[in-house]
Amino acid sequence: MPGAARLCDHPRIPLRRACQAESMIQRRSLHILPLLALLAAIAASAGTAGWLAQKHALAKLSTQAAGQLQVRTLALQRLIDRYKVLPTVLALDPELRGALAGPSASIDVAALNRKLEQANGATHVSTLTLIDRRGIAVAASNWRESSSNVGLDYAFRPYFQLAMRQDHGSFYGIGVSTNVAGYFIAEALHDDGGQRIGVIVVKITLDTLEREWAGSEDTLLLSDAHDIVFLSDRAEWNYRPLHALDAGVAAALAQTRQYGDHFLPPVQARTLTALADSGRRVRVDSPALPRDVVWQSMPLPAQQWTLHLLRDTRSAISAGWHAALITLGGWLPAILLGLFLQQRLRLAKVRQRSREELERLVAHYASALRSEQDSLVQAALHAGHGHSPVLERLPQGVSVVDAQLRLVAWNARYAEIFAFPPDLLQADRPIEDLFRYNAQRGLLGPGDVEEAIQRRLDYLRRGGPHMYERERPDGSVLEIRGHPLPGGGFVTSYADITAYKDAARELRTLTGTLERRIETSTRDLRVAKAAAERAHRDKTRYVAAAVHDLRQPLNAARLFAGALRDASRDTAGRDLLERVEHALQALDSQLTSMLDLARLDAGALKPTLEAFPLSPLLQGLARQFGIVAQARGLALSFVDTRVWVRSDALLLRRVLQNFLSNALHYTPQGHVLLGCRRQGETIRIEIWDTGVGIPADQRQAIFQEFRRLDSGLDGDERSAGLGLSIVERIAALLGHPLRLRSWPEHGSVFSIGLPIVAAQPLAAEPDPMDLEQESPLAGRRIGCIDHDPVALQTIVALLHGWGCTVIAAGDAQEALNIAKTNPAPDLLLLDGELLDWKPGADTAPPLLVELQKSWRRSPPVIVLAAQTDGDVHTAIRAAGLRMLAKPVSPARLRALMSQLLLAEISD
Repeated sequence: MPGAARLCDHPRIPLRRACQAESMIQRRSLHILPLLALLAAIAASAGTAGWLAQKHALAKLSTQAAGQLQVRTLALQRLIDRYKVLPTVLALDPELRGALAGPSASIDVAALNRKLEQANGATHVSTLTLIDRRGIAVAASNWRESSSNVGLDYAFRPYFQLAMRQDHGSFYGIGVSTNVAGYFIAEALHDDGGQRIGVIVVKITLDTLEREWAGSEDTLLLSDAHDIVFLSDRAEWNYRPLHALDAGVAAALAQTRQYGDHFLPPVQARTLTALADSGRRVRVDSPALPRDVVWQSMPLPAQQWTLHLLRDTRSAISAGWHAALITLGGWLPAILLGLFLQQRLRLAKVRQRSREELERLVAHYASALRSEQDSLVQAALHAGHGHSPVLERLPQGVSVVDAQLRLVAWNARYAEIFAFPPDLLQADRPIEDLFRYNAQRGLLGPGDVEEAIQRRLDYLRRGGPHMYERERPDGSVLEIRGHPLPGGGFVTSYADITAYKDAARELRTLTGTLERRIETSTRDLRVAKAAAERAHRDKTRYVAAAVHDLRQPLNAARLFAGALRDASRDTAGRDLLERVEHALQALDSQLTSMLDLARLDAGALKPTLEAFPLSPLLQGLARQFGIVAQARGLALSFVDTRVWVRSDALLLRRVLQNFLSNALHYTPQGHVLLGCRRQGETIRIEIWDTGVGIPADQRQAIFQEFRRLDSGLDGDERSAGLGLSIVERIAALLGHPLRLRSWPEHGSVFSIGLPIVAAQPLAAEPDPMDLEQESPLAGRRIGCIDHDPVALQTIVALLHGWGCTVIAAGDAQEALNIAKTNPAPDLLLLDGELLDWKPGADTAPPLLVELQKSWRRSPPVIVLAAQTDGDVHTAIRAAGLRMLAKPVSPARLRALMSQLLLAEISD
């Protein structure tokens, strides 16, 4: 290449070095292009998968929202239908008609007020108002209140105008006197000549509907014919038009005073995409929503209303991200299992929420049914003799008998259900005749006919309410409900529930099918889980082996750097070596974190729970991180405690070290506080800081692997983002709950809860981190046995730098040969891989036993172990030995050696 020739011919660069550099540039160019192409393909496939998954999830959300909206619409319609019959019944009241038909001066207002008050108390509606033909309220059920309707002019209200024109009228608006919103149902009253002489109005408040909506996770809106939202479970949506109102509509609203003095700011929203079942994905800017929503609407034609349901798209967005991550991970078994379990958990939550909503709806329908029966009794009381038009508006068949068990009223549906001939249904006919007619046709069931007739007559005589179902010969099913009437008599309703029973049978069949499918899916899940666990164990073993192989040369590099720094007399050289040591320490920390994460996920790390005082652990951390805080220009405060706790001290230290490191890292100025807060039988260790804080939407994400907070601080060091994920797993392993509170721009509080135990008379073991760093090692004879030549060479160099005399051996046989001709050393450093640990043994391994026989004494022993899981750690402690994990920190090694040698001198 021309570039290569120029570079090789450069007079200031040696020829061999220049050619090597040029060759390296060529190799890198060849590797970068395929890597970029691969990354682009992965990104494209992940993006496509995420988009398709999100689209599917949005369609599913839209379908679910449509089904939920249908249930809500039915509940709303049932609530309104409960009160439709009431104004019709009251419009037939002779006292109310007589009051409006006569002169105004002869109206007994007090009597009318009491009558309406009594009727309102029986039906539990909001307000009953009697209005004359001029629109003036003559009487009202709220006449005792300061906001009474009596005497007010309602001629401008649309419900009055409609009722005076076409007998019926309805309207939703804010009350003129009460300033309380409600739904008004009006019915015209007629004189004997059929002329309209006034209106009776029932006002229904929808507060029960608001309370029912309050428990929903969705946003529910109810809008009128002008698309103005007048009812919602979110206060900020009330009295907002879904689009800008024209001048004519605004003038009409002002004239009818439908919404009083409310400002009516329009909703600012735009449709992004159309979804299944006529749904839409909508972005709402005002009132502001944190994310897009699935918007479903369903009209209520009878009231000219529309019910809207807004469902958060968070789950759909999450589904898109999950699909992208699955593609990026290559559909690994662990990822598949995690997503499957997550979907199962979400499905369980959806089922639980559906079950709770179903229970609320059942309770609501039960209340509605009671009100419906009350309305039925009222209709029966106001029904005349014979074929009653009052009862014709009811959907079920109804018959009314007096105290002498004679038929006094019925409707056409009653005659249709039993196919009675017209001449049989006559006023004042004994009900026994109708029973006997049905018995002749076999409609009273098997058994003695006279006994069946007598049993039904006894029911009516006793006057007790009853409800039962009867299956007729043609296969249809009737639900029969009976209620006594005040002053004697009985009203019975007959509802055909055949369709409901058929649906219930189909539902039971479907439930059995679903249960069988769930059992099949559960078996498949067990097989998939077992495969995923096997793959997870293989991954853990691979990570552990890879980290172990990487840490051997890293350990050697750290020890060489430590030895060079101690031997160097050049200040600049020592500073450079310190930076090398810091970089190697950071790399070692990340490798350790990866190994810990793999071991925690595989369940290989077993905690050792024991009682210990909390104060020494916290004091050591406060001294350790106090120096770091001072170097950063921060203040670290510590509040001591005398509490004893039960935990694993090493794992707990790891959690608190991570909390303190994060607190100092993300606090540019201010202070950090380490202290405890007692809560009953537990104590919470809390770390407070005055740092940048954590936004609410990132407080769960920071506990995930390779996720870290973008603090925006100058000089913010980049890390692997594994610390808090390890902390979360350690806390779960120990059974200690974590807690996070944060205030952006003001600081955060991380805490962990521990059980409190009674103080015990145990001497605390000295902490190697708390010992003095200087130890009298000069001139001491140190034995060192390690099978790794590089590690052995670095240890020897480090010990020589400390002034020690070193006796080195590369394997067990060489060590035994040296022991036969040399006296015992003052201290022995021993590679843990040379020891043959017996499971459950509490004695020294065979190699140490043979060495001690040759030396005829037992010098202190430090085991340098590459594997520090629970079994190895327990075996080392049971043998009375001390342990340091590889790669060895020079400072820790020097401190522990000094401690053991000083203990030998004092003995």
